Amino acid sequence: MSRLLSSALSLRRDPRMLKVPPYLSLLCIVVGVVWLFLLPLNEYSRKNYISENALLPGQVHTYFGGSEQHVLRAYRNELIEVEDKTNIQVNDRLEKILRGVGIKVGRQNYTFNAAGEDYSGENLYGILQAPRGDATEAIVLVAAWKAVDDQINRNGVALALTLARYFKRWSLWSKDIIILFSADSKAGTQAWVDAYHDAHDPNHVASLPLKSGALQGAVAIDYPSDQRFDALHVIYDGTNGMLPNLDLINSIANIASGQMGMTFFVQKMRHHSGSYSHRLDTMLRGMMNQGLGYAAGPHASFLPYHVDAVTLQPYGKGWHDEMGMGRVIEGSFRSLNNLLEHLHQSFFFYLLMQKDRFVSIGTYLPSAMLLAANFTIMAIFMWVKSGQPAQKAETKTTNEAEETAQTDGALKGSSSTTVAAPQTVVERDLFLPLSVVAGCHSISVIPLFLFNHLPASLLSPAFAIVTLISAVLPFIISQLLQTLAKPTMQHFQLIKSFSLLILGMTLSTLATLNFSLAFIVGLLSSPLTFIGPSNSPMLKWSVGGLLNLIAPPVIIYTASQFWGIEITDVLRAASFGWNVWGMYTPIVFWCVWWPAWLVGMINVFGTP
Repeated sequence: MSRLLSSALSLRRDPRMLKVPPYLSLLCIVVGVVWLFLLPLNEYSRKNYISENALLPGQVHTYFGGSEQHVLRAYRNELIEVEDKTNIQVNDRLEKILRGVGIKVGRQNYTFNAAGEDYSGENLYGILQAPRGDATEAIVLVAAWKAVDDQINRNGVALALTLARYFKRWSLWSKDIIILFSADSKAGTQAWVDAYHDAHDPNHVASLPLKSGALQGAVAIDYPSDQRFDALHVIYDGTNGMLPNLDLINSIANIASGQMGMTFFVQKMRHHSGSYSHRLDTMLRGMMNQGLGYAAGPHASFLPYHVDAVTLQPYGKGWHDEMGMGRVIEGSFRSLNNLLEHLHQSFFFYLLMQKDRFVSIGTYLPSAMLLAANFTIMAIFMWVKSGQPAQKAETKTTNEAEETAQTDGALKGSSSTTVAAPQTVVERDLFLPLSVVAGCHSISVIPLFLFNHLPASLLSPAFAIVTLISAVLPFIISQLLQTLAKPTMQHFQLIKSFSLLILGMTLSTLATLNFSLAFIVGLLSSPLTFIGPSNSPMLKWSVGGLLNLIAPPVIIYTASQFWGIEITDVLRAASFGWNVWGMYTPIVFWCVWWPAWLVGMINVFGTP
C-alpha cells in the first residue's frame, strides 16, 4: 500500500502530467459535441408516456359540436363588428357576452415600458365557478385578442366564448375555469398572471378584482385563420427555457391524434418521418428556442409560477374545423379536471425529438457539463502552472564558474555537469490578475444597461458602437497593462485561470436551468481554452482576428442576418423580454460570455 502511495505521489510530481490537461480539455469538447449528436438515436431517446394516471386522456366522450357551431359563428360575426374598435370597446362587447352567459367578469389595466415604447392595454376575464368544487383550484383558457403573429385572433376568441357558454351548462367540473381575453399574446398575459399571484408592480399593473384558487394548468388558443386546418401545432417553449410538465403535452397529443385523428407536431416540423435527420432538426430547433429564452406564446407567462401551460395552433388546410379544436380543448380540460394534485410525476426538463419521443435531462445534461468542465480543467491547469518556477539548471565547469542554463538545456562551457534544481512553488501575484478579470466583468454591465434602457431608435447605433469598442478595447487594455504594470507570464496565466474558472462554474450551474443556453455559450467560448500570449505579432493579430469572428456582438449580428431579422428588432425583443418577462439571456450574453471573450483577447495581445 505504501509503495502504491509513493508511486502516486511521484506520478503527481512528474512534469509530464502537465501535458495532459490541454488534451483532456479538447477531449471534453469533442465528447460533449458528439454526445449531443447521438441523442436522436433510439438508444438514447425514449418513447413518450403519461406518468399521471389520473389524467385519463381520451377516455371520455366529448360532446362539443352540433348546435355549438352556430353559436360560434354568431360570436365570430359579433367580433368582426368590433375588429376596428379600441381595446376598451372590444372588452365591453366581450363582457356583455360573458355576463349574458352568467359568468362573473373582471377587468384589469396594465402598462409596461421597454425600449422606449409603452405596451398598454386592458385584460378581461371571467370565472366559471365549479359546481362540485370549493374554489381552491382553477384551470385557465387563454384567448388573446392579438395572436402570436399580431393578427386578430378571431376564431380563437370566438371559440373561447363558445366553450365558456358550453362549460357553464356542465355540472361535472371540480375546478373553476377562468376564461382570459388578454389584449395581446405578450404583455397582457404576463400582467394578468403576475397580478393573479400578487407579484406585480401596482404602479404599472392593476390588481385583479376577482380571483379563484391555485392554477393547475392553462391552455392558450392561437387561431386567427377562418379556414379549416390540417394539423395541430403545440408551442411549449417558455421564458428562460422553462418547459411545462411533459404529461400535459402527452395528454393533448393523445387526445388530438388518438381520439380526434388530428396530425400533431412540435417545433414546426409538420412533415416528420421519424428519421435521424428530422429528429436532430426538431431537437436543434427546440434547443435554439430554449437557449434564446424568448417566450413563444401566451402560455409562457404561466410557467415561472409552476403552472403548466401550452399554446395550440391549428396549421395548414384540411378538413378539421373549430368543433374539432373545441373537442380537443374539452378533452384536455376534462383530463386536467381529474387531477387530484399538481402535475409532478413526469419530466420538467426534456428535449423533444418528435411528438412521441423525448430525451430526459439525465441523458442530455452531460454534453453541456463536459463543455463546462473543459474550462474548469484549464483553469486549474493555469493555476498550477503559474506557481511553477522558471526551469533552471546549475552548471559547474572545470574553472568552478556557475552559469544558469535555459529551459532547452543549452549549457555554456566545456566538460560541464548538470544538477537539477529542486522544485518549489513560487509566490503568486494575485492583485493584477484579479483586477483585470474583475474590471472586465464590471464594465460588462454597461452594454447590459444600455440595451435594456435605450429607446428603440438608438438601439442599432448603440450596438454598432459597442461592436466597434469590443474590437479595439482588448488592444487598448493590453497596451495600458504593458505600459503601467509590465505583466509577466505568471500574470497572464492567472488572468486566464480566473476567467475560465468563472466561465466554467457559471455554465455548469446554468446547464441545470437552461441546458441549451449553457451548451451554446460553452461551444462558442471553447476556443478561449487554448489561447495565450505570444511574442509573435503575426500570430497575435491572426488569432485576434479569428476570435473577433466569434465575438458576442458579431455572433448576434450574424444570427440576425441569417434569420432575416433586423438587429433593431432583435434588441427590441431582448429589451422587452428583460423588462416584461424577466428574461436573463442578456445577462448570460453580456455579463458572462462577453467578459470571458474580452479577457481572452487581452491575453492574446499580451506581451509577457
